[in-house]
Amino acid sequence: MKKSGTMKKMLTYYKPYMRVFWTDMFFATLSAAVALIIPLVVRYVTYNLVYREPAEILHQAAYIAIGLFALVAVDCYSKFYICNYGHVMGAKIEYDMRAEIFAHYQKLSFSFYDDQKVGQLMSRITTDLFDISELMHHGPENIILSVIKIAGALIILVNINPMLAVAAFAILPFMLIYAFVLNKKMRLAFKQNRVKIADINAQIEDNLSGIRVVKSFANEEIENRKFKQGNDGFLAAKKNSYFYMGSYQAGLGAFTTLIQVSVILTGTVLIAKGSVDVSDLVTFMLYISVFTDPVRTLIDFTEQFQNGYTGFERFQEILAVHPDIEDKKDAVELKDVKGDITFENVSFQYEENTEKVLNHISLNVPAGAYMALVGSSGAGKSTLCSLIPRFYDVTGGAVKIDGKDVRDLTLKSLRDHIGIVQQDVYLFVGTVFDNIRYGKPDATREEVIEAAKNANAHEFIMSLPNGYETDIGQRGIKLSGGQKQRLSIARVFLKNPPILIFDEATSALDNESEKVVQDSLEKLAKNRTTFVIAHRLSTIKNAEKIIVLSEDGIEESGTHEELMDRKGTYEKLYNMQFHK
Repeated sequence: MKKSGTMKKMLTYYKPYMRVFWTDMFFATLSAAVALIIPLVVRYVTYNLVYREPAEILHQAAYIAIGLFALVAVDCYSKFYICNYGHVMGAKIEYDMRAEIFAHYQKLSFSFYDDQKVGQLMSRITTDLFDISELMHHGPENIILSVIKIAGALIILVNINPMLAVAAFAILPFMLIYAFVLNKKMRLAFKQNRVKIADINAQIEDNLSGIRVVKSFANEEIENRKFKQGNDGFLAAKKNSYFYMGSYQAGLGAFTTLIQVSVILTGTVLIAKGSVDVSDLVTFMLYISVFTDPVRTLIDFTEQFQNGYTGFERFQEILAVHPDIEDKKDAVELKDVKGDITFENVSFQYEENTEKVLNHISLNVPAGAYMALVGSSGAGKSTLCSLIPRFYDVTGGAVKIDGKDVRDLTLKSLRDHIGIVQQDVYLFVGTVFDNIRYGKPDATREEVIEAAKNANAHEFIMSLPNGYETDIGQRGIKLSGGQKQRLSIARVFLKNPPILIFDEATSALDNESEKVVQDSLEKLAKNRTTFVIAHRLSTIKNAEKIIVLSEDGIEESGTHEELMDRKGTYEKLYNMQFHK
């Protein structure tokens, strides 16, 4: 998106808050007007009252005092409104943007997250959005304050003395050229900062998530070196951006000082010639302050603009990512599911110009069948099952449920009818009760307890310190592997889907836990179409049909006994596990 398009898009976020926005601009204008009026009062006093009688001066002073206090009151409330309601407006815009990008994250498919780092995605929804909201609030008011003060000062100064005005503003074009050149370089430098800090966030997230692995291998020093490399890169990027920022601020600071020097020297010459009164020169010097303050504000605003604008560009980059898996316009809901699943000449590859993971797979799984998938690592077992809920879309052929192509169904209705139990169980921060009810957010407490009983989890839950209200920690760290797996099974029991996928659900468990979990899985699988991806072949001996996948497709299929009698790949895999 071009810069003009990006700015137009940014401005659309003001739309719900236009009343507050224009009120904020009104009070910014009032505050700028007060700053312009006060030097005029000084000029009036020094020019008109100095040579009058003391009584008359005191009489006039009373009115001047009333006027000045009124101006102070107006300026005070104006700044209160700008700081309070203006900031709230910025916070609401940040709220809207955060909700938008979070909702967009939920729409993106697995293929997007396969190539992303969590820390970088978090950076776009936290640091970037804060900087954007600061820009959205302070940007317009800083501009209006600065423009009014500079334009107002120019008009007033020209009316007081054109020669001094020329002296004051002659340097302005050079200042603007300097600012334009440095601005462009700063923008690129600050964008690089964003990339580097996102990399650091990703590295921190990766380290903290795997802190137990780090400590178990005593590799703290390695992690420190890895972090130092990223931190050094960020520091180098910061140094580069601060070099340009320092050049920018120092240059513009020098220009503003030169304006004062120019006015002082010109004023001295004009006083010597009798062309300027001392009162006019004093007024001019006061206005130079009024004029240079907004310039300094713009200097400070530049960094804010670079941070906010580059943050918004990164925000837009994510929103521009189109979900590669979404509902068709005429997608229909999946209803009255029997559970017949058909793979019709299915092929799949993760990216173009890469080898196919699945190649012309044709398979029919009747409703209620218990189907096991075995094969070497990389044969495509998990990938095949991931095509059913459309975590990925086939690159050839079709996957059908009850004769309907899954691509013609709404994603929500499709996934509502599929339950998945994985080897790597993910539990959310919260209580046991919250994690089970995730399978059916509107479930009653009785339904949650019944699901836990069906998953053989109720007994161990009741032995926890607070039962179902026990906090299980980050990713269920306070529970054993078997306990976590039973909670995930309870979650699926509560969901009560007609189609199940068990992705090596017991391979990481000890023998005792495996038996308990296996009993729960078999109870859950009863009368449901079930796919079991098996690592331990002992768990699938009773499967109605076993499919042996290889890189070339379906190599063998049949019951355990049939495949053992065939003395092919399955028999070799089985003997490797049990007759070493």
